[in-house]
Amino acid sequence: MQNNRRNFMKTSAIAVTGIGIGLAPASDPVMGATIQTDFVGLTAGEQMIPVGSSQIPAYISRPEKAKGPLPIIIVVSEIFGVHEHIADVTRRFAKLGYLAIAPEFFVRAGDPSQYGTTAEIFTHIISKTPDAQVLGDLEAALLWAGKNGGDLKRIGVTGFCWGGRITWLAATLPQVRAGVAWYGRLVGEKTPANPRNPIDLAAELRAPVLGLYGAADAGISLESVGQMQAALAKAAPENPAAKASQFVVYPDTPHAFHADYRASYREGPAKDGWEKCLAWFKQYGVI
Repeated sequence: MQNNRRNFMKTSAIAVTGIGIGLAPASDPVMGATIQTDFVGLTAGEQMIPVGSSQIPAYISRPEKAKGPLPIIIVVSEIFGVHEHIADVTRRFAKLGYLAIAPEFFVRAGDPSQYGTTAEIFTHIISKTPDAQVLGDLEAALLWAGKNGGDLKRIGVTGFCWGGRITWLAATLPQVRAGVAWYGRLVGEKTPANPRNPIDLAAELRAPVLGLYGAADAGISLESVGQMQAALAKAAPENPAAKASQFVVYPDTPHAFHADYRASYREGPAKDGWEKCLAWFKQYGVI
């Protein structure tokens, strides 16, 4: 693996300005990334990960001089795929001692950057990327990590928007110790590819999830957050992970407030959420 930004400088998220449920509005202008994490002390770049008889690409960052197995973080992208912002997030984790992996879950369906609207991405990419396939890819990434310097006893998952929803789903896997979901959809229409939503899985959580949400999110209502909280409370007497799961809702904060390449970025909530994310993983033994 080489330090590179070869395929990730396409920044597919920057190419897309459509609007979909739970996404930053199309009217939000795109701006340059606020945070840029360097490669000093890191090994970072693209790596192919075996999945059955095939392979998927992933952007992987790790400390250059690691001693012993590293705690593992799976970073799950927005619908735009693994662009430079997501790659940067993996490097932020690597600077803190993690083996951070961002799989390209959409590779079989196509390249999101080839579509000009969010509606087209949902039609051509998201609808053709089943939840079961995503979780299978995630488990394959963990298997690869265990063979390549990762500690399979210390696994965390975090994701943004589409990836936030996947984080809730991933928290049902027995290998995962903790999850941090950034403004991931909690309720919604069910399809053959997406047969269950996070609210349906509250009683099946195996890892506690910290949900980071914005009160002014136009696509994810506070009502749905309340519904999820109620589902977790109902499951809590029999499920320690559901009982431990928490929400932080930032007042007057829109969707995609962590996305520092968009005008939706809010420095205060983004930085506070990042600190809470790291503390959550520490609390539950990921690092």
